[in-house]
Amino acid sequence: MRSYRIGQIVPSSNTTMETEIPAMLRGRESIEPERFTFHSSRMRMKRVTKEELAAMDADSDRCALELSDARVDVLGYACLVAIMSMGRGYHRVSEERLHARTVENNGPAPVVTSAGALVHGLGKLQAKKIAVIAPYMKPLTELVVDYIQHEGIEVLDCISLEIADNLAVGARDPNALIEISRKLNTANCDAVVLSACVQMPSLASIQPVQDRIGLPVVSAAACTTYQMLEKLDLKRIAPNAGALLSGEY
Repeated sequence: MRSYRIGQIVPSSNTTMETEIPAMLRGRESIEPERFTFHSSRMRMKRVTKEELAAMDADSDRCALELSDARVDVLGYACLVAIMSMGRGYHRVSEERLHARTVENNGPAPVVTSAGALVHGLGKLQAKKIAVIAPYMKPLTELVVDYIQHEGIEVLDCISLEIADNLAVGARDPNALIEISRKLNTANCDAVVLSACVQMPSLASIQPVQDRIGLPVVSAAACTTYQMLEKLDLKRIAPNAGALLSGEY
């Protein structure tokens, strides 16, 4: 039995990634031998605006250094829209830069961004057409949709909840997405992104929505968990977390 250290770079107002990723990996511990501990470093952000997101992203290097001091085994950047609002393909730039910070600190760790993980996870599902729910204001949601489509995945339908306050996003009922998802047009879709935001709670809704619509359902957090496990060369499985973490991929 080995224990792995999971590091996360977290917006200061994020209250979800330090609950949902541990919940998925604790669930995994019930069926697999590996164990996990969780370690975070925070960067300031209160309102989900392009300006605050850019200022926050500039602080991510410091967080990577702090986490590499703890010799984490994998490092996750826990803000999808911060990466996507910086321009198409920026997750690759961010992942390479932050990994370099850990190498310079003699604590090399692979880096996963939730933005890159979402694209990666949809690729593993071979999903070319999707429907998405996001909590953002419409201009930011449009940036997210454009980012995903630039990666070769067509967004056929999208619901934007238009919540600017990041604490309000994190305070949402995770079961609310079950009803909201009924408003999505999933015809001709290959998969559904139930939460294109790692702050909007969704884990409790993933399996019920997937069971209802008969399509793979993911969230940014579930995709991040998947890619973290992949980077650690561990079985990509967690119970009740949707198709991607079913063990089939």
